[in-house]
Amino acid sequence: MAYARWMDADTALDITQEAFMRLWKQWEAGEEILNPRAWLLRVARNLAEDYAKSSFRRNGTHPPQLMNGVKSHAPLPLEALEREETFAQLRGVLEQLPEPDREILTLRYALDYNAGEIADLLSINATAVHMRLSRARQRLADKLTAEGVVPVP
Repeated sequence: MAYARWMDADTALDITQEAFMRLWKQWEAGEEILNPRAWLLRVARNLAEDYAKSSFRRNGTHPPQLMNGVKSHAPLPLEALEREETFAQLRGVLEQLPEPDREILTLRYALDYNAGEIADLLSINATAVHMRLSRARQRLADKLTAEGVVPVP
């Protein structure tokens, strides 16, 4: 029956094997099957129909060359390593900056506060926050350049 449905010996063998395994499990569970032949034919027919509906049969598998081209959302290991090294350099340079520069850069970029929130925290006006940020960024850029970190265009 399975071969007549698919005209493929391997598929028919898989369906038949699965039908017999299900029969065996039913017997193991203690279920009484009065007509095993009819039961097997019904299960095999249902399995053949399920196979027809399966996405594996419709889509199949893809060659490795195609699958190797699928991009991951995660960065490549080399990119992740470079990023970690850059962050380590950045942390080292940040430690060399004066405390006020570290504080304002941390509030703005690590904690994502806006200028108004920083102004309230430091009890200064927003214009002073922008000026301090500008100067702190410039000092940070100068130190990073001296360390050999190439700016991103």
